[in-house]
Amino acid sequence: MLIYGKQPVYYLLEKYPHRIETLYLAKELEKKEYSRLMRMGVTIKRIPPEAAQKMAKNGNHQGFLADIDGVEVKSLEALRTKPFIVILSGITDVGNIGAIIRSAYALGVDGIVVCGIKHLNLEAIVRSSSGAIFDMPIAIVNNVHDVLNDLKTSGYYIYGAVMDGEDINGANITYKRALVLGNESEGLSNRVVEKLDYPVSIKMAHGFDSLNVSAAGAILMDRMR
Repeated sequence: MLIYGKQPVYYLLEKYPHRIETLYLAKELEKKEYSRLMRMGVTIKRIPPEAAQKMAKNGNHQGFLADIDGVEVKSLEALRTKPFIVILSGITDVGNIGAIIRSAYALGVDGIVVCGIKHLNLEAIVRSSSGAIFDMPIAIVNNVHDVLNDLKTSGYYIYGAVMDGEDINGANITYKRALVLGNESEGLSNRVVEKLDYPVSIKMAHGFDSLNVSAAGAILMDRMR
């Protein structure tokens, strides 16, 4: 797997240098910084900017690219022992998914289940999550209803973000809990809403009817800690 961009590459260098197979540099570094990277034992290759641009398919690589050993995808069974899970139901934008993963890691979520996407672009999510995906257990299950049924029988209380739900500030938060976030434009389907134990929402101070799903998700995750 190829990732690029200074922030995700440096995240791995600082926390998981063993996962980097080759580090490609398309810019000059200060001698002290280059020596520090060499001491990490990472294979470093200098490449011209044109080659880096081609490898990144014209993405914003900032002079840093890395071949890595990939993202480990967990099973739903592996996440069922964790008290706080976030379920993404039909969210398709990799920027939103990455932002949710980053917030989830910062706010104490124990695992994320991605549903309703046939092919999840993990390379793009590494970048949009700034590398946080390597610290956040993630499972990919196509059918969200199977996930909800499984978690309910495992003792989870299912919360879901809906427009007319109870204010999250007054909601009773249980220990084993799952928060379901819906599609960017359509939200949660009626079938999913029917399976919720606790529909919740964020009460607005002014006239906006909704927030971006990653912003709303961050607020709900913080309130449910």
